[in-house]
Amino acid sequence: MPKQALISVLLLFSTCSFVAFSQHSIPVEEGEFWYGGAVNEGDKMPMKEGYSNSLINFIQGNQAAPLLISSKGRYIWSEAPFAWKLQEGKLIITENKSPIDLQKGGNNLKGAYRTASKKYFPTMGKMPDTTLFIAPQYNTWIELIYNQNQEDILKYARSIVNNNYPPGVLMIDDNWAPYYGKFEFRKDRFPDAKAMVDELHALGFKVMLWVCPFISPDTEVFRELHKDSLLLMSNEGKAEMKRREAQDPALINWWNGYSAVLDFSNPRAALWFDKQLESVVKRYGIDGFKLDAGDPEFYAGNTVSYVKGTAPNEHCELFGMFGLKYPLNEYRAMWKRGGQPLAERLRDKFHTWEDLRKLIPHITISGLLGYAFTCPDMIGGGDYSSFIDGKSLDQELIVRSAQCHALMPMMQFSVAPWRILDSKHHEAVKKAVALRQTLIPELMLWVRNAAETGEPIVRSMEYEFPGQGFEACQDQFMLGNRILVAPMLVKATQRAVKFPAGVWLGSDGKKYKGSSQQVFNVPIDTLLWFRKIK
Repeated sequence: MPKQALISVLLLFSTCSFVAFSQHSIPVEEGEFWYGGAVNEGDKMPMKEGYSNSLINFIQGNQAAPLLISSKGRYIWSEAPFAWKLQEGKLIITENKSPIDLQKGGNNLKGAYRTASKKYFPTMGKMPDTTLFIAPQYNTWIELIYNQNQEDILKYARSIVNNNYPPGVLMIDDNWAPYYGKFEFRKDRFPDAKAMVDELHALGFKVMLWVCPFISPDTEVFRELHKDSLLLMSNEGKAEMKRREAQDPALINWWNGYSAVLDFSNPRAALWFDKQLESVVKRYGIDGFKLDAGDPEFYAGNTVSYVKGTAPNEHCELFGMFGLKYPLNEYRAMWKRGGQPLAERLRDKFHTWEDLRKLIPHITISGLLGYAFTCPDMIGGGDYSSFIDGKSLDQELIVRSAQCHALMPMMQFSVAPWRILDSKHHEAVKKAVALRQTLIPELMLWVRNAAETGEPIVRSMEYEFPGQGFEACQDQFMLGNRILVAPMLVKATQRAVKFPAGVWLGSDGKKYKGSSQQVFNVPIDTLLWFRKIK
């Protein structure tokens, strides 16, 4: 039988595997919607005619997986990254180096996800440190940027407590060390780092430390790692060069300049990095790590690895293994580590309403790719360029961002609300935190459920209520299967809420009949949420 005819027959049964290194055309069924691939593309979901993407050597600065998933219960998986486009009613898949597996897993998004996750990224039955969920997180980045120092970190932590915010995880961000690869606090800014960590613990915080896989060149550590063959090497533009022939480490252009990078395909490099993390735990009492960078593009280009053929996406995945040793962990870039007890974070968002509206579609796609334990970036945005002059700060946006975070898996502050907000807006933020704290027991039920079953904590409306017209809904989400959350995502005080079938109890004490739409007034201190009671 000709190949195309065989594929057509297999498609009738909605389950087949396609070979690698060829183009595959998969007809989209009537009324079928497709999602997945890359978290940072969530606002473009479901895919529309003309949509295209590639996961090869690039995952757009966030989590990704070689998984596409359909509202009709179908899913597509490949062990290696691939490219695809939606054209003329067909999903056209190209550049796959592993077979493409097209399967049927039920009749809707939930059925497809459950089937795919059990087969390809089953849960480990564990969750990250519960402190990440039961209290807000506080990151020093926006307040201090590259001026991380002992005095101001302690001032920030004391202000959290003095303003009656519950202490939780405090993350010390980039530039705490003398240079990249030197795993000790710089003495000019941290005269007694151990005493600082001890005081943070006494205030009720657990302490995380920012780390990355980069190594500053022209340093003692760089020379030692180069001598021991632990760095990714340059192939000088010669694609067939073998690792033993390479002479010079690859210098990678990343957001902080040019650095060498550890080659985690070499077990000795992984062991060296592991020892550095252990050293700061023992020396300073650090509780966990924010493991940044590791994006596939930093391993692409004219490079050669210790293990021949290690793909850039695989390097990203190897970096993702270190968090498994530390329950208190956080990643931004990740590849194929769904179902594991790794805390993820959405890519840095700008301080804009447009980026606020991306939180829901991005975090729901994160859940559909197996990354249930996801933080929706920093409240008000995590891109520091938005906060440099202070003139463009929008107090209403900060409040609405906090409210959007409040009933998501994690809630992370960086810019200090007590510093930038007037009393009215500050009280509204604190009210959102207080609401979250009252619902922590229920939130933790869904965190534990995610650890046990792999199901998302935050779910799209289509995931929970298939066939009710929610395929493209991006301004509401479900916390588990009981709580509908409808935050304000535009600069206004009124919005419509679309209710699925059933009976819904609002936080105002009123009942609302499902399969309907209601318009609500939403004052600045109000987050709309509803519980399904029937």
